[in-house]
Amino acid sequence: LMIGNFLKVGFSFLPNQFIYYLFGPVVGGIFGASMDILTFFLRPNGPFFWGFTLNAIIEGMLYGFALYKKPLTLRNILFVNVIAMIFVKLILTTYWLSILYGQGFLAILPLRALKAILMLPVETILLYTVIKSANATGILRTFYNQWIREK
Repeated sequence: LMIGNFLKVGFSFLPNQFIYYLFGPVVGGIFGASMDILTFFLRPNGPFFWGFTLNAIIEGMLYGFALYKKPLTLRNILFVNVIAMIFVKLILTTYWLSILYGQGFLAILPLRALKAILMLPVETILLYTVIKSANATGILRTFYNQWIREK
């Protein structure tokens, strides 16, 4: 859901972050960039801007470093979500939007900060629940066992 030029609310973060959790920072960065470019070609909602691709790379690597082969706790997920929220979503994305649309950084920031604060617990709990549920079903264990056998 796009709200003006500066605010987008959605849940596409969930499958992306799950991939970062499963495959780590290198694959996370490549996947993030690939998805950003692919999404632009399939459903553009504005001009292509390299800064958003850079954000996707940074976010994929950040989540990959923080979650890959680490204990799954709400605290770990909250920690990486806060870092990504401040550095990528608030600082970098707001900066790119101010460049792209010629708006002042501080004019865009308050609404984006409000959205980030509201979405932080939602994103944290959703990602934790999805990963925990996938682990409980045994799907990930089967996936990892298959992957290890193929190597």
